[in-house]
Amino acid sequence: MSVVAVTLGSVLWVGAGVVMMVVLWRVGIGMLRAFTTPLPPPPPAGEMRRVNVRYRCGVCGVELRLTLAPDEDPPPPKHCLEEMIVTAPLYD
Repeated sequence: MSVVAVTLGSVLWVGAGVVMMVVLWRVGIGMLRAFTTPLPPPPPAGEMRRVNVRYRCGVCGVELRLTLAPDEDPPPPKHCLEEMIVTAPLYD
């Protein structure tokens, strides 16, 4: 006949394993729910306008294309703490 000795240490290890399993399960379910949340609705059609403006930073040369803006002539964004320069599109 075999006797299984249950000690306080083995009970604590099993309890810690169960707690870790529950925590991992809840984190995993929370991450899956975050993936399935719908995107926020788009802004009303009258608020944003389609534009095609390209900018270039005069300091580092980074280029940016702006496709939506609240008005047809948006102010230039800032990069490297200076306003970007409007550039002409190549293929329009």
